[in-house]
Amino acid sequence: MNGGQVMVVMIVLIVMIAGIVKSRHKSARHAEGASLMNDPEAARLRDEVQQMKERIQVLERVITDNHKSVDLDREIERLRDR
Repeated sequence: MNGGQVMVVMIVLIVMIAGIVKSRHKSARHAEGASLMNDPEAARLRDEVQQMKERIQVLERVITDNHKSVDLDREIERLRDR
């Protein structure tokens, strides 16, 4: 084999090894994710995060509604002053 053929064989080997490593890594992450799905502590934390997200949405809505009502009150007062 000449140098070019050796390079091609090496590239093919590297790509094959990288594919195997990637496949094993992906399956290990999948197994880890499956174990977290059955963990009661993880489920409790997911529920808590969901509740916190809902509370944040409510707070954001209240804040933006209050700003609108304050702006509306100011506009009404401005119109009364005329």
